[in-house]
Amino acid sequence: MPQGKVKWFNNAKGYGFIIEEGCTEDLFAHFSSIQMEGYKTLKAGQRVEFEKKPSDKGVHAVGIVPLDKPERRADASDEDTDERHDTDAESMGSASHVASF
Repeated sequence: MPQGKVKWFNNAKGYGFIIEEGCTEDLFAHFSSIQMEGYKTLKAGQRVEFEKKPSDKGVHAVGIVPLDKPERRADASDEDTDERHDTDAESMGSASHVASF
């Protein structure tokens, strides 16, 4: 399977371009061709593996498999977020009984 890097990807439009290693031609990448769970997106510079499919508008990257995970902030894990929401809800509940304006 060919490998390359994401040149750019626009989440709002759902597409971007990949550059295959050793080549200069941009390959069209649509979000529906990304093989991952959840929200399908790519980040510029992210390494990917893919198949090439010719079309009348150029070559498309299909079966795109991200090889690098996009960077996440260390403080933004799902578990941390859930705990913060629970704590905030508890704090707000107790504060509403104490403070009255």
